[in-house]
Amino acid sequence: MSRPIQAYIDLAALTHNLSIARQHAPKARIMAVIKANAYGHGLLHTAHALSDADGFAFLELEAAICLRDAGFRQPMLLLEGFFSPQELALLEKYKLSTVVHHDEQVTMLSNCKHHGLNVFLKINTGMNRLGFAPDQFPAAFEKLSSNPAISQITVMTHFATADGAIDNEVFKHQLQIFNQISRYHPKPLSLANSAAIIRYPQTHRDWIRPGLMLYGVSPFTEQTATDLKLKPVMTLVSKIIAIHQLKKGDTVGYSGNFKADKPMRIGIVACGYADGYPRHAPTGTPILVNNQRCRLIGKLSMDMLAVDLTETNHVHLNSPVTLWGQGLPVEEIAQAANTISYELLCTLSTRVEMVVIKNDFQYQSTRVYQA
Repeated sequence: MSRPIQAYIDLAALTHNLSIARQHAPKARIMAVIKANAYGHGLLHTAHALSDADGFAFLELEAAICLRDAGFRQPMLLLEGFFSPQELALLEKYKLSTVVHHDEQVTMLSNCKHHGLNVFLKINTGMNRLGFAPDQFPAAFEKLSSNPAISQITVMTHFATADGAIDNEVFKHQLQIFNQISRYHPKPLSLANSAAIIRYPQTHRDWIRPGLMLYGVSPFTEQTATDLKLKPVMTLVSKIIAIHQLKKGDTVGYSGNFKADKPMRIGIVACGYADGYPRHAPTGTPILVNNQRCRLIGKLSMDMLAVDLTETNHVHLNSPVTLWGQGLPVEEIAQAANTISYELLCTLSTRVEMVVIKNDFQYQSTRVYQA
């Protein structure tokens, strides 16, 4: 019998969440962000479920080539751009778009002998991660505009605080900078991430770039995915593999930092930090056992965790456990563990079996760029 932990991927939920993004921005084209192996959900089957998207965005050149080889013809954008002149031949061959965010890339493009390249020229409006400073942007734009290798330029930026308080000063300042610069450059524009798509219609422009919302996760702390009509795509499940009765004073797990203050019944779940569950999740982190809300207790191990079954009914060996997903939002686990949903989804271990649900049919999937 194989180890019982599995990640179920609901492709219908992906398609639904894409439709929600389109409802928010019906006049914009959608660049679906599927970097990091589609946020840990598996690249190819995710791309197929999102095939109505107008384009795809990645960091990994190999992922973009994988989709091209699989027959996808939409525009594809490399969000960190290219790293050497040799990669420009691949951009031309596979018709890939690239972000340009520093002078070295502009120079490599000036010296290249390729043609038909599409670039997304990035302005650093305050994220201070990638992009040209506002005073450097005009020169970069002029060089690219006069470069015969370039067939199209899209102007873009990225918001740092669109998920924060409504109309916060950092967001307003970034939008103001972008608007001031972009009005002199009548090019396609792209600036809205998931949070901005939902909260700020004025940012939609030509291309939106939904990421987290496609996977059924809210980008906001004060609104749930259900509030936003999003459906969870990944549900991480396992089973109870052992049950113990504790006496008052018994301890649980490494370091014995959890001590029973009364007689307790506990279960051991086949899931640990080597599976991608957050090691720093504290006692009290919610877990569903046989659809009953329970709490994690003690320190997480590499392969197992303990859960309090004292108040549960009809729980026995092999009872089903939900770690996050359907019935237990991943946002809630992330909040309890003082992390973010992105981290939990993206760091799911490759040893966790992935089960893809398509039209009520289930099949197993590998984790590396395969359906």
